[in-house]
Amino acid sequence: MKNFTTVLKIAPAFLLASSMIHAQTKDSITKEKKIEEVVLIGYGKQKKTDITGSISSISAKDFNGGSTSPGQLIQGKTPGVSIVGNSGAPGAGTAIRIRGIGSLSGSQSPLIVIDGVPQDFSGISGASDPLSLINPNDIQTFDILKDASATAIYGNRASNGVILITTKQGTAGKLKINFSTLASVSTKMGNVDVLDADAFRSFVSQNAIPSYVARLGPANTNWQDQIYQKAWGTDNNVSFSGGVKGLPYRVSLGYNEQNGIVKTNSFRRTSAALNLSPKFFDNHLSVNVNAKGTFTDNRFPATGVIANATYFDPTQPVYSGNSNYGGYYEWLDTASNTGLNVNATANPVAQLNAVRDVSSVWRALGNIQLDYKLHFLPDLHFNVNAGYDYSKGEGAITIDPAYKSGIGVLGSYRPYSMEKKNKLLETYFNYTKNITSLKTNVDLTAGYAYQDFHTTAPLVVTNQGNGQTAGQVNAVDRKLVLLSFYGRAIFTIANKYIISGSIRRDGSSRFYNGTRDNLWGNFPGVSVAWKINEEEFLKNSGLNTLKLRAGWGKTGNNELGDNYYPSFASYSPSVPGAQYQFGSQYYYMLRPDIYNPNLTWETTTTQNLGIDYGFAKNRIYGAIDVFKKKAEKLLVDSPIAAGDLSNHNILNVGNMDTKGIEGSITFVPIKNERTTWEVSFNATHYNSKVTNLVSAANDSFFIPVGDITGGVGNKIQAHAVGYQPYSFLVYQQVYDNNGKPLDGIFVDRNGDGVTNASDMYYYKSTQPDAILGFNTKVNYKNWDFGLSARAVLGNYVYNNAASNSSLQSASTNSYLQNVYSSSPQYQFSLPRYFSDLFIENASFFRLDNVNLGYNFKDVFSKGSSLKVYGMLQNVFVITKYSGVDPEIFGNIDNGYYQMPKVYSLGLNFQF
Repeated sequence: MKNFTTVLKIAPAFLLASSMIHAQTKDSITKEKKIEEVVLIGYGKQKKTDITGSISSISAKDFNGGSTSPGQLIQGKTPGVSIVGNSGAPGAGTAIRIRGIGSLSGSQSPLIVIDGVPQDFSGISGASDPLSLINPNDIQTFDILKDASATAIYGNRASNGVILITTKQGTAGKLKINFSTLASVSTKMGNVDVLDADAFRSFVSQNAIPSYVARLGPANTNWQDQIYQKAWGTDNNVSFSGGVKGLPYRVSLGYNEQNGIVKTNSFRRTSAALNLSPKFFDNHLSVNVNAKGTFTDNRFPATGVIANATYFDPTQPVYSGNSNYGGYYEWLDTASNTGLNVNATANPVAQLNAVRDVSSVWRALGNIQLDYKLHFLPDLHFNVNAGYDYSKGEGAITIDPAYKSGIGVLGSYRPYSMEKKNKLLETYFNYTKNITSLKTNVDLTAGYAYQDFHTTAPLVVTNQGNGQTAGQVNAVDRKLVLLSFYGRAIFTIANKYIISGSIRRDGSSRFYNGTRDNLWGNFPGVSVAWKINEEEFLKNSGLNTLKLRAGWGKTGNNELGDNYYPSFASYSPSVPGAQYQFGSQYYYMLRPDIYNPNLTWETTTTQNLGIDYGFAKNRIYGAIDVFKKKAEKLLVDSPIAAGDLSNHNILNVGNMDTKGIEGSITFVPIKNERTTWEVSFNATHYNSKVTNLVSAANDSFFIPVGDITGGVGNKIQAHAVGYQPYSFLVYQQVYDNNGKPLDGIFVDRNGDGVTNASDMYYYKSTQPDAILGFNTKVNYKNWDFGLSARAVLGNYVYNNAASNSSLQSASTNSYLQNVYSSSPQYQFSLPRYFSDLFIENASFFRLDNVNLGYNFKDVFSKGSSLKVYGMLQNVFVITKYSGVDPEIFGNIDNGYYQMPKVYSLGLNFQF
C-alpha cells in the first residue's frame, strides 16, 4: 500500500513533466508493422486517413473492462457520445445519445447495426434493454457515424447517428483458445439522505399533533439497508478460432450471472456465437456467416420498492410479531376491508417478498453476407446481405395474497409474452477503380434494402384471486416495412482531395394513409476532405496528419416505438370499463384509434466542419469538429383541440436547432520496448433550442413532460419555443435574509400582484454545459494499468425525494412517512413540487474504471499466456448533488436504482 500511494503521488508530477517536453520523434520500437486502419462507413469501408465525415472508431483494446452491456464498453471513450445507464439493475443497459437529442417524441436513440443488420428500436417484453441481449465479449469494434454526411447512407433512421457494431471473426491458422472468467462483488453507493429514527422522532414530536406523535414506534430501522445487499456476479467466456482447410471460424460461448444490489433482483445470460468466413472461386466469392443466440433469465424487484424504502417510518420494526400480512409490520386501518391503511407506504421488505416478477427472453440474430468479385470485371463487386433477427420474451408477475401488495384482491397472476421477427434483405453493387492517368480513385456504390418488422403479443390480463380480471392489454399483431434505394460515390484525387456524396430514398409503411403521398423521403449527403499533410509544402514538416473536413447532409426519423399505424385509420378492441350496454348486457366493441393522415418524415439537416491532426509520428493526435443541426417537422405527441378521438396526437409541428463543438486528443508520452503510456481526453459542448412548436399557438404554449411522484399527473419539465428541450418549468423560490426558503412564497415574475401558473419560468434543463472524458493506459513489461473517468458540467437534476417531503408527512392519512434531511430546516407545510429549490446542480466527476493486470507468458506452452487482473468500477463520484447519484437518465430522481460499485477479479487464458 505504501508503494502504491507513492505512485499516486508522483504520477501527476510525471504527467506534467512529460507534457512539457517535446514528444519523442523517434520511436524506440524499431520493428513495428504499420497497418492502415480501416473504418466502416456503411455498405463499405474506408481508410481512416480518407474519411470525410465525422466518424469515431473504438476497438476491443480500448473497451472499458467488466462491462455487462455493449454500451458500457465505450462509455466516455469518444466525444459527442453520451452514454447513461438506464438504471443500476443488471441487464438494464444504457441510453446512448449522439450530439444531444434529435427528436421530442420520436426515438432519440442512434440506429444500431450489428454485423450489417439494422436493429429494432423498440424492446422486447421481459428485457430491460434489447442491446443487453448481446454478449459484449463477442464485440470487436464500434464505428460511430455522427454527422449527416456520414449517416445519410442510412437515411430513414439516422437522425440520431449510427453505430456500426462488428463482432469478432475467425482467422486462418492453427486453433486458438481463449478462456476468461471474472468474479465480482457489487455494493451500493449510499443511501438517500432521509432522517434516521431519532431525528425522525424529533421531527414528528416538534411538528405533529399528539395523535400522530403517538404513532411513533420504538425501533431504529434503516429501511434502505434492509432492501440492499452485497451482490455477487460472474462472467465466463470461451472462444475457439482458427481455420480448417481454408475455412476460418470462430465459436464462442458465454455465461453471465449478476445479482442486483436490490434484493430479489438478478440477471442471467447464456450466449453462443458462430462466425464462418470462407472464400471460393479463387477468392472471387467471400462469404461471411454470423449467428448469435442468447437466452436470459431475469428477476425484477417490486416496482416502487426503492421509493418505499426511502419513505417508510424508521421508528417501525421490519416484523410485526404476528402472522398477519406475512408477519411484516404494516400501517393498519380497522375501518378498511383488509384492515390495512391503503394510503400508507408499503413495507418495502414485505413488498420484495410478496412480488415475484420474472421473465425469460430468447434471441437469435443471424445473417449471411456474400461479396462476389465478378470474374469478367474484378473491380465490380456484387453484395448480398440477408439477415433474420428473432426474439421472444415471456414472463409473469405473481403477487402473494398473504402480503399487503396482494391481499386486497387475494393475490394476482399476470402472464405476458411477445414475439418479434425482423427480416432483412440488402443487395448492392460496389465498383472501385484506380485511374492512374488521372491520379484518381473511384468508389461507387448503389443498392436496395428491404426490412420487415413483425411483432405479435397475445391478450394480457391480470388474473386476481377474487375471480376478477384487471389491467387488460389487447393482443398485438403489427407490421412495419421499410424500402430503400441508395447510392454513394467517393472520389480520391492525388491522395489529397476527397469528395463523397450519397443519397438514400426511403419508404416507410408508418406514413401510409391510404395513399403514397407521404411514404417516401429523400436523404442526401455530401462531404469533402483535404489532406493538407500530403501537400509538398508540408512534406518533412513533422505533421503526420492534417486533414480538413466539411460535410452537409439530411437524415430522417420515423421511429415512434411500437406505434406502427399513426397515419392510417385503425381500430382496437375496447377494454373493461369501456363496454357498450345493450339492455342488461355489456359488450366489447371496436374503437377507432387516433391517427394523423398528414404525418410524414421528421428530418434533420446537419452541417459539420472538422480537422484531424497528428504529429511527432502520431504520438500526439486527435480531431476537432464543430456542427450545426436543424431538425424540422419534429414528431411531437402534442395536445390537440377537443372533438377528436383523443386529446393528443402525433403531429409534425416542431423545429429544433443544435449547435456544438467536440474534440479529442491522444498523447503517447512514452513508447519503447518495455513501456507504453497513452493518455486520451475528449470534450463535448452543444446547445439545443426549440424554435417552433404548434403553429398559431401563443408564446405561453408549452408541452408538459417529465412525470414526478406526488400529486396527480404532475410534470416538472416542458418543451417550449425559445428554450432547451426538457427545460424545468418551476416557480422562483423566495428566501429570507438568512437564506431560508419561505414556505409557499414565490417571485411574482410578471408583476401582476398575484402568484400563479403565469409566474412559472424555465430554469435549467437536462442538457449539460459540457461532457468530458479521460482515459489512460500504461503497459510496462508484463504489467498493464488503465483508468477511465468522466465529468459532466452544468448537469441539473430534479430531486423528487426532497420535493415530496414536508410537515404533511407527519400529519396526513393516519400514518407517518419519512422525510428528506432538509425538511426540518425548510419547514414546508405542504410539498412544494414546483419550487426551483429542488432543481439541484448535479455536475460531477466520476472515476468509472480502474484496472491492473499481469500477463504470465508461455505458461502452458510457447505462445500461451495467463493474465490475472483486478478491477474497480464506479470507484467514486465528486458532486454537490444531495442525492445518491447525480447521473440519472431523464434527470428526475424519484426512486432511482443507483449504479453499483463493482469490485472484480479476473483470469484470462490464451492457448
